[in-house]
Amino acid sequence: MTSLPVTHRRLARWPRGHVPGPWLVLAGLIVAGASLLPPVYLVVRALESADTARDVLLARTTGQLLVRTVLFAAAVTAAATAIALPMAWLVERSDLRGRRLIGVLAALPLAVPSYVGALTFISAFGPRGLVQGLLEPWGVERLPSIYGWVGATLALTMFTYPYLFLTLRPALATLDPRLEEMSRTFGYGRVTTFVRVVLPQIRPALFSGSLLVALYALSDFGTPSLMRFDSFTRVIFIRYQSAFDRGNAATLALLLAALALAVVAVEVLSRSRRRSDGVREAGRPPVPVALGRWRWASYGFVALVVGIALVVPVAVLTHWVLRGLDAGVAFRGVNDVIGNSVTAAALAAGAAAVVALPVAILGVRYRGNWFSRIVEVLSYTGYALPGLVVGLALVFSAIRFTWLYQSLTILVIAYVMLFLPQATNATRVALLRVRPSMEEAARGLGRRPADVLRTITLPLAGRGVVAGAALVFLTTIKELPATLILAPPGFQTLATRVWSASSDARYGEAALPALILVGISLLALLVLNFGTRR
Repeated sequence: MTSLPVTHRRLARWPRGHVPGPWLVLAGLIVAGASLLPPVYLVVRALESADTARDVLLARTTGQLLVRTVLFAAAVTAAATAIALPMAWLVERSDLRGRRLIGVLAALPLAVPSYVGALTFISAFGPRGLVQGLLEPWGVERLPSIYGWVGATLALTMFTYPYLFLTLRPALATLDPRLEEMSRTFGYGRVTTFVRVVLPQIRPALFSGSLLVALYALSDFGTPSLMRFDSFTRVIFIRYQSAFDRGNAATLALLLAALALAVVAVEVLSRSRRRSDGVREAGRPPVPVALGRWRWASYGFVALVVGIALVVPVAVLTHWVLRGLDAGVAFRGVNDVIGNSVTAAALAAGAAAVVALPVAILGVRYRGNWFSRIVEVLSYTGYALPGLVVGLALVFSAIRFTWLYQSLTILVIAYVMLFLPQATNATRVALLRVRPSMEEAARGLGRRPADVLRTITLPLAGRGVVAGAALVFLTTIKELPATLILAPPGFQTLATRVWSASSDARYGEAALPALILVGISLLALLVLNFGTRR
């Protein structure tokens, strides 16, 4: 039997009748290549200065930085768990009155960008902040410093615990109550039952939420910078901006990327070794636990968390907006930064929707072949890496092309690389609801693939495409580190205006852009909540 040519043997690996067209293959190759650009270029850049890179990696300061950043991420994750787990249990498993309202209020701090929250904490609890001004009549001339590890940990904890809270709520709501009833029947108390029965069942949700918090803590730039805490992101940015030390910055960025991917790998490996048996039987909701004398302590806990994470930021921003209005600086340049933010976010949303379409089609219509799987996995690379790392990689790449360096184009490319999976997931869900038989029938009638896409696929999956673009828009408008590094000269967004003004303690100028960002984030949260309920 005559062997097939090499090209035909490769094509024979595709499932019969499911061979992507050349345009899909080309689009997939472009996405895969672009997704590999940040890690590959950082490796190449580090190897170009191998001696310097080795000195940086072996330096004592790098080891101390690594330990400090890991401990910081671990502390934020542990503190967020200490808040989110009892909060989710109170909302889903207790007889606390007003649980529905508490559930909404406990999730709302997610609408406050972490660097905005850090700004409000510095303004309120700083040594000469608003709280000190209120206490001054009682002889308090200066509060303890909030800067450093303590302040950064507190700020990130209060604005990342909703990730865990939103993950744990459905896990607690869908537990099988019979297991807890059996434990109580055997004489175990509520605490022992929770530790031995409830926790093992919600462990997958706990690990997934903890992964989100840990990755956020590793990649966040604004909070450590404002709190003057030397984490990886702040040190990398200082070396890049102040000394313009590209080789050292690339080496540290590569180490940070490896650390983030190691956290993901640990979570994936632990996920493969665990399982969740807590599937609730239909019609068997768990009986709410009577809090008794702990009711008022529970209300106090909720009030403390919501007060620090939600009331304080809104109150401080409102105070500084009023101060800025009195000084005539509140609206200084706001129209320009709003226009820049909307322009960049709209371009990124449109580009992400276009790029996500072939990735989603490959993942849904051709999910059986290796090429589709590789493209889909690689498209998540930018999303898994810190924005600072992606920004530095694109700077090092674009500096060879003067027309691309420090342009709006490279900034939009960074946004698409960072948030492409958001658009892909929404489009993918919409495509799953489109029957393949309709597309096959159109092709059987002689329609070209482009015509089938334009007349059948897009109209039916259009809502998912629009939803993905909207999510990218709302996420992009808050992005800080990539914008600081890649934005054209003089191009400021709401996020960069908040950061630059607050870094110079010009809170009157930072307050209104920060409040606008909170409003946009709140709108996104409400839209996502409504979409989930629908």
